[in-house]
Amino acid sequence: MEQHQNPWRFESASIPYENPWIRVTERRGMNPAGNPGIYGTVHFKNVAIGVVAMDEEQHIWLVGQYRVPLEAWSWEIPEGGGPHGEDPLIAAQRELLEETGLRARHWRPIVKMHLSNSVSDESGIVFLAQGLEMGEAEPEETEQLVLRRVPFEEAYRMVKDFGITDSLSVAAIQKIRLMMLEGEL
Repeated sequence: MEQHQNPWRFESASIPYENPWIRVTERRGMNPAGNPGIYGTVHFKNVAIGVVAMDEEQHIWLVGQYRVPLEAWSWEIPEGGGPHGEDPLIAAQRELLEETGLRARHWRPIVKMHLSNSVSDESGIVFLAQGLEMGEAEPEETEQLVLRRVPFEEAYRMVKDFGITDSLSVAAIQKIRLMMLEGEL
């Protein structure tokens, strides 16, 4: 696959905002047309982690919560973040337990993606978790969650009908559907 060099020529960079989860960098320089330009990037300090927890009956668990940036309720697969450098599987196991109380015996990565690569460097990974065992959820103090166990086909319809719009969830549910169609599940 052909690769190209960066057409931007940056002369300076500043960090106008930072908190424990993100850092915003503003670069100034010349845009690809040779005119003065700026480029803002949001750096995420964690890798986005998602888990499709699927039982023997092909039901999956969805987590519902209010998402402040959207000012709306959102149904999603269990998700969270893991620090760069941490094994993503460890982060996935922690997030699944925190949000649902579930533990899984079998894990495999099914999706790797960049979530909004025009303005951020956020990357994500989703695991399929099977061989489930129920325990007690341990949500963080910032989370007020509603848990639903649904047939996979219902979750897939929710994606098709725009009832699930979270990018990791959409990609993961569509990947599971593809795996089913190709006989991998």
